Amino acid sequence: MTEVQHKPENVGHILVKVQEDLQRLKSQLANAGDTVFQGIDLSAIDNAIQRTEEGLQQNTDLVVNTINNQVATLPPLDDMSRVGSSFSRHSRHSSFRGISLLPSRSGELKGERPTLHPSVYHDSPGQNMQKSLTLKALLNPENLFNRNVLNKSYGIVLPALQQGRQTRLQALNITKGSTIEPLSVLPKANRVDPSLQPPPIAEKDARKGILSLIERGLIPPAAELTLDPSPVHHRKLPIYHPDDIKSLKKHMLSNSSHFAEGSHHMASIKLDLSHDGRAVNTIDGNTSQQLGTSDEAIGSPTVPPSSANYSRTRSGGTRSPQVRSVMIHSPVISHHKSASSRRARTPLALTTFEAPLVPFDHPQPPPATPAPKEDQMQIVAAAQGYRFTLREGTLPNPPTSDPEFAAFRQRFLLQWGPVITMIGRLQRMLAQYAVPVAVVNGERFVEVALEYELEMKPTNEELISTLENAEEVSAIMSKPGRIFCGAGGSEIAATKIQATWRRYKARSTYVTYRRQRWAAGVIAISWIMHVRMSRMRKQLKNIRKMQADNFKARSKTLATEWPRICSSRRVVVHVPSLGYPPQLRFGVSRFDRKQNAQIGRLCELRDSNVDIIYVSPVEIGEELEQYYSKLLGLRSAVQHSDPANIEDMSSRFTIIVPEALNKFPTHHMCLSSLLKYSPRAMTRIKNLTRGRDAYLVPSVLHRDDLAVADYLGIPILGCDPEICHLYSSKSGARRVFAAADALVPPGEHDVYSLQQLHESLSRLICENPYIQRWLLKIDAGFEGRGIAYIDVAQYLPSYRWMLKESIRYGDKWNKKWAQDAAYNKILNEIQYCLERYAKPAYKDVYKSWNEFMEVFLSQGGIVEAYPPSESVTCLTVDMFIDPTGLIQMLSCGDQIHADNPLSCWGTSVPQASVDPVWLENMCVKVAEACRARGVIGHFSIDYVTYIDPDNMKQIVWATDLTLAYSDQLAMTQLMLFVSGGTFDPAKCDFQVPPPPKEKVGRFQRKDQIVEKPPPILNRYCVLSTNLLHSNMAVVHYSVFFQMCRAHGIGFDIKERQGTVFTLVDSSKRESMGMLTIGDDLPGTLASFARGLSVIHQEISAPNMQGKTNFKTAIDDIENILKMTTQNEEESEKARTDQSFEISQIPSLAITDGNLQTNPSELS
Repeated sequence: MTEVQHKPENVGHILVKVQEDLQRLKSQLANAGDTVFQGIDLSAIDNAIQRTEEGLQQNTDLVVNTINNQVATLPPLDDMSRVGSSFSRHSRHSSFRGISLLPSRSGELKGERPTLHPSVYHDSPGQNMQKSLTLKALLNPENLFNRNVLNKSYGIVLPALQQGRQTRLQALNITKGSTIEPLSVLPKANRVDPSLQPPPIAEKDARKGILSLIERGLIPPAAELTLDPSPVHHRKLPIYHPDDIKSLKKHMLSNSSHFAEGSHHMASIKLDLSHDGRAVNTIDGNTSQQLGTSDEAIGSPTVPPSSANYSRTRSGGTRSPQVRSVMIHSPVISHHKSASSRRARTPLALTTFEAPLVPFDHPQPPPATPAPKEDQMQIVAAAQGYRFTLREGTLPNPPTSDPEFAAFRQRFLLQWGPVITMIGRLQRMLAQYAVPVAVVNGERFVEVALEYELEMKPTNEELISTLENAEEVSAIMSKPGRIFCGAGGSEIAATKIQATWRRYKARSTYVTYRRQRWAAGVIAISWIMHVRMSRMRKQLKNIRKMQADNFKARSKTLATEWPRICSSRRVVVHVPSLGYPPQLRFGVSRFDRKQNAQIGRLCELRDSNVDIIYVSPVEIGEELEQYYSKLLGLRSAVQHSDPANIEDMSSRFTIIVPEALNKFPTHHMCLSSLLKYSPRAMTRIKNLTRGRDAYLVPSVLHRDDLAVADYLGIPILGCDPEICHLYSSKSGARRVFAAADALVPPGEHDVYSLQQLHESLSRLICENPYIQRWLLKIDAGFEGRGIAYIDVAQYLPSYRWMLKESIRYGDKWNKKWAQDAAYNKILNEIQYCLERYAKPAYKDVYKSWNEFMEVFLSQGGIVEAYPPSESVTCLTVDMFIDPTGLIQMLSCGDQIHADNPLSCWGTSVPQASVDPVWLENMCVKVAEACRARGVIGHFSIDYVTYIDPDNMKQIVWATDLTLAYSDQLAMTQLMLFVSGGTFDPAKCDFQVPPPPKEKVGRFQRKDQIVEKPPPILNRYCVLSTNLLHSNMAVVHYSVFFQMCRAHGIGFDIKERQGTVFTLVDSSKRESMGMLTIGDDLPGTLASFARGLSVIHQEISAPNMQGKTNFKTAIDDIENILKMTTQNEEESEKARTDQSFEISQIPSLAITDGNLQTNPSELS
């Protein structure tokens, strides 16, 4: 049999030759007669001929389909020779049904070419268009191509028609420029400022469309547009029940049976072709495919009808829009099985005309249709999410044996590449963990497969998430050692053991290496830091040694030049720095304002040879500058007793604030340290002191004071910081007092252990049985902050017994053997008594006894007796040792207590508690002891005095020594400045110059002159730098002074008495100082108390009292006034008793406001 080639140009020859062979064979068989068929099986020949005809029919359909799927290219326009033939074929196409593909008898005899099926002459869309244009030209005589078409196609020559004369139109003028109206755009103002109101849109602009409005800026690009009515109309999607789908499918299959034999249409033919046009072998209506994993060849199943789409022919041309695309399957061919039929096939689309083809004359097989069972299986699989089952991690073999997997494969054919790759990964995972059954959700599985098609590999958790029984599979895989139960589990286990052991060894080695490397790094860094720190310490040590040497050298120079400096013009740099240890500075609230309490140093300007540079620890506002400028300007007014005579003193004093003041807010640095780290302030001071005699006056010396003085190149009027801190401590002060033979309270110093404390306190209690309260003082404490007390008379169980024993022994009680029993008993009880009943004096600093003891034992301290009297008076004396060694007594005053009876709140100057001569002698002795120890500059001594209840004698104890410039001395400078008086501390005498005499008329009669009593020149002053009231923060200073003026609180320059304030802070304004000068001590105390009361009432409301110490200070002043009144009454009673000798009175008496005492009765 001649082999059929799928070439459209040879189809006619092939068909004619095949049909001639068949006819010739039939003729020979018919003419042979019966003799030829005796040994021949005619039925076999008939079957062979029938099979040949069926093959021809099939190949004919194949060729027709091949030709129908080709699109012819558009011929050239000038090739008009084909127009006639194309038109004739187009005309013959109208009688499409009457043409047969088989040649006629006459054509066969004449050897003519057989008439082919009309689909062979299929025209392209371009040819159809050309035919329609030609037909229009023929039907329209006025067409320009009418004559040419008739002449070339039919040989008809139409006569030439003469065109009539046409009137020629006159050429119009050409209009230049734009022929349309300009469109409005968004104004420039709106483009510059989008927040402006947009202009309205006119109707003619709205007709241009939304896109035009957006391009012209009338509508913002980001605007949300809403079209009304909306061009999109929503409609509910009908949801069909699976049973309805099945019934519809059965109905469609039943309707296909009405196509009779030979009457089927081309659209119902299903033909499955490969790329080369050969049919794909099928078995039982299903394409035979081979599916496998990575170890098997993967086959691509046939695309289902629902996934068919438009395709292109082999010639690459596009198909006509009048055709539609359907998916076709090949008819059943069960007798041909070759290796090439099992390769991957690509489905092709079949294009047909809307008109059906005329079938062959002989019967044709009906078209193959999918089995209803398969369609039903697809519907069921879709409802179940196309799930399939993997058992032991493998697919069924062959895959077509599992209908679920076959449905899944058929559904997701277009994504089969990444899907089969993901199936292989899932199989390996399930086989590795020996999972018996895994139900895969096909739809979810495909989503994961597509997501990881081009990205990283999915994790086991993501693969498990595609399973229907994910929980069971996860539980199986999470079992320890499950990975070793699968295929190759022994090898995996061995590999795991080896890897674990190698990892352990490598990790151990690496950890050891890292530890050694870390240790080496730490050692290297520590060594480098040690070397650097050692080098830095050495440099600092050298620098400080150099600063100390320079300090000593400048001190010697100052001592030599001191007489000249005191009598010449000089600059005094005041740095009120409290250089206490850091642990003490951190416990002081408002530390900067505490340092600025000595701003009264500015009043040293009363010496006309002195210029002041004051370094302020707080910011100085405009109000403070104006206040002190006016206050210092009163110097001339005070001297002349003329308030209008005000002098400008701004050129003689300068207030400098360090720029590092706010750079260390949490360090609580002293003022000298802040000044050290303020280069601009240091440079300014250096420029102001350059070429002039100058020296620095500190407060509590710090080693940074030496650095500041060394940078400025000026000496310090003070001693070495180490000496200052040594003898300013409580233990150092007792050693100085012991060297000066000063009377001190019974006690023990340099206590550094708990056992030493218990033993010392027990011994002191036994030696002094009449002392009822004992004080424990920390060495570095100041202003009563490091003091605790214990009342042994009240809380010590064996105290009364010891007191009876001391009375029983009498004078022998001073012997050690008499005190042994009491000592042992008290020693056993003192620890419990201290822990239970000892109390810190300042609860704000030390919350409990244990906290106090921790600091006490770490810094050391003393144990000291409290005076055994209900009436105790403390006084402070300010001393000065100049560089030449000359000792001066600068100030003295009795202390006033407020919050704490163990700390000083203010003083009354001059003191009136102790005989001035005795006090001077004692202070000189202490000053000489200090000078012997290298102390230079200002220092203060604290005394306590009381009346001994046994012998009614006055006892004076030296209790404290502070090597610093005190607040009392600063306020004394202010007192002398505003009063213009003189103060002799040795005589406790404060006098002011007499007021100027009033001018008397020249011709005034003598009897009209009234003699006035001589003015009182003695003055008393009450001063304090510790006034605190939180409500002052809400009152400006200008309002505060108006309030004081309204209540008569002020200073009278003519009378040289009144009240003056020292302003400390311009921001919070909570702290301030106050000074009151009067004629007598009781009146001055009363005026001071009245001023405090008025201020408190004016700035406080009933519901806003604030935090203040005014009330406690007023109470203490009232107690002093009561005691003064009582002493005056006793003095008057003593004068009226003629038999009583005044020289033997051991009590105190106040004369003209002065507290006097017989010096012979002082102990």
